[in-house]
Amino acid sequence: MSLRVGIVGGGQLARMMIAPAVELGLDVRVLAEEPGMAAGLAATATGDYRDLETVRAFARDVDVITFDHEHVPQDVLRALVADGIAVHPGPDALFYAQDKLRMRAKLAELGMPQPEWAAISDATGLQAFLDANGGRAVVKTPRGGYDGKGVRVVSTAADAVDWIDALEPGGQLLVEELVDFTRELAQQVARRPSGSWRAYPVVETVQRGGVCAEVIAPAPRAGQRLTDVAEGIGVAIAEGLGVTGMLAVELFETADERLLVNELAMRPHNSGHWSQDGAVTGQFEQHLRAVLDLPLGDTEPRAPWSVMINILGGPVSDSLESRIPGALTGHPGAKVHTYGKAPRPGRKVGHVNLTGSDLDAVVSDARGVAAHFDD
Repeated sequence: MSLRVGIVGGGQLARMMIAPAVELGLDVRVLAEEPGMAAGLAATATGDYRDLETVRAFARDVDVITFDHEHVPQDVLRALVADGIAVHPGPDALFYAQDKLRMRAKLAELGMPQPEWAAISDATGLQAFLDANGGRAVVKTPRGGYDGKGVRVVSTAADAVDWIDALEPGGQLLVEELVDFTRELAQQVARRPSGSWRAYPVVETVQRGGVCAEVIAPAPRAGQRLTDVAEGIGVAIAEGLGVTGMLAVELFETADERLLVNELAMRPHNSGHWSQDGAVTGQFEQHLRAVLDLPLGDTEPRAPWSVMINILGGPVSDSLESRIPGALTGHPGAKVHTYGKAPRPGRKVGHVNLTGSDLDAVVSDARGVAAHFDD
């Protein structure tokens, strides 16, 4: 009998787990939020992931529950565990991915390098932080933000007064120093429930408008020291938080060659899409192996360079799929991954992967392929 994997959430990350699940002989099932979502190919149930009975009914017939996102409430997660259901990553780990204030406090406890930060609940506290940290800072809502949402750069307390006024009694915002970084990096680690782990090469990510636009693997100009430090941070966090499955650690590299932890994601991540075609074991297969406690795959790159370009927005005059023949013409090495999503400005609707030995040529060609999907 096939092992049964239940994925909560019907987005593109769940969609991209389907193919490797089939290759591994797994029975993959998806709880989608609504019909017609990206992972609808494997949707066996539709419903609200915040509703315990909906998730409980879905989980009853699978061997392990994992996730397309980190938003399932703690009471639902803990009820599943109490029912004897294998949940990976578990609620104790997801606790820190769901709340940025708790994440910062835990990372400090683990001794991880991170920006200066504070929890604030009023304008006085925010202004005091600004005065102590160069007059500019980043304010974040502790829960729910992603792809630039729930994040604001401020230079006076008045810039965040609407968020402060909207706080519930006892509520807090996270404020962080505005890091003077030279580039952004990401480190991925896969960890099994039994504790063994494998790390991927550290990669460089390029953000535009708060959204990941490009990824280069491995990160250019990444010497052995940087590689070792990034891997050490990723492994220490995976083990310190008890993460099972894929962990992505987003990092700032500063001008004085420090690495600071920016964000965490306990699932496959945009920074790892390159691995589908550029690593011996892609992150989606690796995540499935990890949550099922199967032997982890090799994470070595298949080529000197891999480049991932997100398709953001997509064409409005016709379909994404209609552009594929033109995009692939003259680019036999390119791989196009579509998400089954309707085009919309700024929306991630797919990505392009390309590998090769000349980084400039790979970047140029990958951008050229992705440009076919723009209007």
